[in-house]
Amino acid sequence: MADDLAGRSVLVVGGAGYVGSVLVGRLLDAGCRVHVLDQLVYDNGFALAHLLDRDGLSLTRGDLRDERTFASAVGDAEDVVLLASLVGDPICKKYPELARQVNADGAKRVLDALDRLGVRRFVFTSTCSNYGIHDPDSLADEDSELNPQSLYAETKIDVERNLLDGAGTMTAAGTVLRIATAYGMSPRMRFDLTVSQFARELASGAELLVYDADTWRPYCHVRDIAKAVMTVLAAPEDAVRGEVFNVGDDGQQFTKRMIVDEVSKHLTSPEVEYREGDTDPRNYRVSFAKIADRLGFWTDNTVQGYVGALVAAVQAGVFADVPGNPRYGNYEVRHLA
Repeated sequence: MADDLAGRSVLVVGGAGYVGSVLVGRLLDAGCRVHVLDQLVYDNGFALAHLLDRDGLSLTRGDLRDERTFASAVGDAEDVVLLASLVGDPICKKYPELARQVNADGAKRVLDALDRLGVRRFVFTSTCSNYGIHDPDSLADEDSELNPQSLYAETKIDVERNLLDGAGTMTAAGTVLRIATAYGMSPRMRFDLTVSQFARELASGAELLVYDADTWRPYCHVRDIAKAVMTVLAAPEDAVRGEVFNVGDDGQQFTKRMIVDEVSKHLTSPEVEYREGDTDPRNYRVSFAKIADRLGFWTDNTVQGYVGALVAAVQAGVFADVPGNPRYGNYEVRHLA
């Protein structure tokens, strides 16, 4: 796969984010020239610091909603990957109008500009949260009814529909990736996501409060999310044009209680309190057969293999500055109006 991308020019919108900072490094390793457009709304420029002197990397700080800024950032890029958005239910609920402007209106403006700018491939990262509430005794696939439970999912579905409706008339080949809940180490580390949050809090000796412990979610490591994006970019155009792929692994789906149990294997007497009645009703399991069958994609990482490493890192003091530090999550927008 990496050999197939050598020499390609790729714009990663949101390249300084949790997934983006991992993807950018992997694209550079594959021999790509990488442009990054990022507004750095979380003061997250540090996530690219280790890459800024790499040959083939350029960085533009700017707003994807600005047509001139976006066009300049595209430059000679053949491929565009749109990661940037206000990611997650809490941040969208906190800034609802901004979420609509960036996640929906801004993304659709990007879509409208692709052909004019000569882009050949476009990857839009959406979310498995679009399935919302789905009988966990069956697996939601790409044709299952969407049942959004948040503004975040609604904005993603809005863009998906625009991309899919226009897939037959656009020159650029667009693909939707519905991604499982992310976890894993990243230069822009986040501890406001379930696996890392639970592992860090328990490893720190804090009591963990868990709501609705038996609700299901699929999970996917940030390195595997980056791999999925690269798999789509390297695939034959007719295999990905106008397609939706769930990104994850059938065997990496857990209830919150199961995540706690995995973390607890690495600790002595962790303190956990379970309660019912959270405001987040999502509960779903997902089929990832399509991306495996059509594109030969598989994940390389597991929650089981990750949590022990994170527990050890926390206990060694690697993340001692997390409490109260906004750099470790999508808590507050600082540079976007």
